[in-house]
Amino acid sequence: MPAANTSDTTGPTTQIPAPRAPEREASLAAPEPGAPESTASLAAPEPGAPGSGAPVAAARPRRLAGIAAAWPALLLYATLRATGLITFWLIATEKHRDMWAQLGRWDAGWYTGIVARGYDAAFQYRPDGTPLPSNLAFFPLYPGLTWLADRVVPGDAAVAGLAIAWTAGLAAAWGLFAVGAHLHNRRTGVLLAGLWAVIPHALVESMAYTETLFTALCAWSLFAVLRRHWVTAGLLCSLAGLTRPTGAALVTAVGLAALVAVVRRRDGWRPWLGGLLAPLGFAGYVLWVGDRLGRTDGYFRVQKDTWNMYYDNGWYTLTTARTLVTGKSDLAIVMCTVVLLAAIALFVALSADGRAWPLAVFSLVVIAMVFFGHGYYHAKGRLLIPAFPVLLPIASALAAAHRRTVVAVLTTLAVVSATYGVYVLLFWTHSP
Repeated sequence: MPAANTSDTTGPTTQIPAPRAPEREASLAAPEPGAPESTASLAAPEPGAPGSGAPVAAARPRRLAGIAAAWPALLLYATLRATGLITFWLIATEKHRDMWAQLGRWDAGWYTGIVARGYDAAFQYRPDGTPLPSNLAFFPLYPGLTWLADRVVPGDAAVAGLAIAWTAGLAAAWGLFAVGAHLHNRRTGVLLAGLWAVIPHALVESMAYTETLFTALCAWSLFAVLRRHWVTAGLLCSLAGLTRPTGAALVTAVGLAALVAVVRRRDGWRPWLGGLLAPLGFAGYVLWVGDRLGRTDGYFRVQKDTWNMYYDNGWYTLTTARTLVTGKSDLAIVMCTVVLLAAIALFVALSADGRAWPLAVFSLVVIAMVFFGHGYYHAKGRLLIPAFPVLLPIASALAAAHRRTVVAVLTTLAVVSATYGVYVLLFWTHSP
């Protein structure tokens, strides 16, 4: 703050020096080359750089992201998820369906199969010559962690998979809190974790799926980017790239942020190393599949030939969505369309905040991958679960609202989420 000048009608003009900033607020100035890795926030880019806008608030102490500060977010997340699970258990029991079996269906079965038998060594074919679905489409970090947990967690690999997913859900909620608190305040961080617990497809966060693990790695990697901890960001991004193909979105965000830091000559060698580490997990698995199948495009052939998943110009998404106005559609199709449209609208709101541009880049690529992806329209809502930054505008608005408004919004969303979760696992005949 510039010095303030005050004048007295009876005496000379006196210049009062500006008060010194509190010591807890770190400077946003770039560190000198060779200095220790900065704990300052990622300042907004200069004019012309991606996401130019107001600078991020000064870095806060590490304790702001610690468990002592984050426990309300973890408690809120766990409470809301428990509410959804109890609702599901009650209705599943009434329908004579085993809750645990339902939580281990669909993709969860593929992961336990990898734990038990490993990856396919080649394409397998039906009698008519068409290829069977291959487990090479599933990235290795989650089944690898499940295999390790199966050695120590009582029960079978399915129980171990749930243990990993539930633990990762808490880690993700913690990471969401850290991001929200860093960019805004603690209340925003808590509400961001709470909102993520009651999105329409939130029941998947309680299944033996990779969504929680991937979101946790993305949240903490992006938090590291905002703090300019480039090596940490790159390592976590590499692990995310071993979890889901959507890891390409995080690679893009971390890589671009590191490139901006390099161009501005910030933080010495660290953004170079972070940027180099970021794509290793994703690229490593894709190359490994290619080597295993004896062709460089092996992974992409697995996706297209055995799962009918590839990228088009968005025509598949548009034509499927058009059935909402031209004919009868299932609830799963309606919900996925609503979620996709909401994600696009919320992305626009998020991108207006120049402080969060790495998060906006990540969200944009996730949304683009979902929109331009061909096939499995009913799963597009689930595929958007990791795009948590688009919830930031809502969390920030709720943080400034009256407590009654917050309770009403979270309660309404919890009811919708629990109801849709029951539908998608007990009545819908395809994967969530």
